[in-house]
Amino acid sequence: MKISKRVRSNLSLIDKKKEYKLTEAIELVKKLANTKFDESVDVAVRLGVDPRHADQMVRGTVVLPHGTGKDIKVLVLTRGPKETEAKEAGADFVGFDEYIKKIQEGWLDFDVVVATPDVMPEVGKLGKILGARGLMPNPKSGTVTNEVGKVVKELKAGKIQFRVDKGGIIHASIGKASFDAQKLIENFKALISTILRLKPASAKGQYVKTIFLSSTMGPGIKIDRNELTNL
Repeated sequence: MKISKRVRSNLSLIDKKKEYKLTEAIELVKKLANTKFDESVDVAVRLGVDPRHADQMVRGTVVLPHGTGKDIKVLVLTRGPKETEAKEAGADFVGFDEYIKKIQEGWLDFDVVVATPDVMPEVGKLGKILGARGLMPNPKSGTVTNEVGKVVKELKAGKIQFRVDKGGIIHASIGKASFDAQKLIENFKALISTILRLKPASAKGQYVKTIFLSSTMGPGIKIDRNELTNL
């Protein structure tokens, strides 16, 4: 596979054997985000857990202090007075029957689904569609709730969901390369401190094994795990 000049140049600027301090890594990620669009800054955290066991599943939410830089499209599935509450809070799509039908027909033009508990028996029938894409509302992530207005506002302000995948890795975006370095650092710390707080009691040995930072089109930069002591 042919490697472009940009990729070769970026790779020459990092030491794959080195574990970088957070501030140095953030500045380097920003420098390596040199495409024509505003790249996201992504984090990959490999955990010492076995997600095949329910008691070692790590999932949660965190409100990033400075948001993600993305316009999150929120769909609220509900009926009755909660529809007005969701609309007033800024939800992009609100309703029930029409959206259930649209999803069944292949419509997926949204990033997060919030649902009230009373409609979940019917929403559950969309499991094969929403679940496969990580979009199924879940009480543990706060997306099954009667406080739809509050949740919509938090999502719009920068609340993100994360979940460990089959390989034991959590992937999340902490902002855009155009963000000030300090904002990215604060977003990073908010995410990692939340992941640390969610360590399963049944997880043995080293919990956080590796942390990598990268931009959308850039190479991964390994973070020194000693940085975790400063969170």
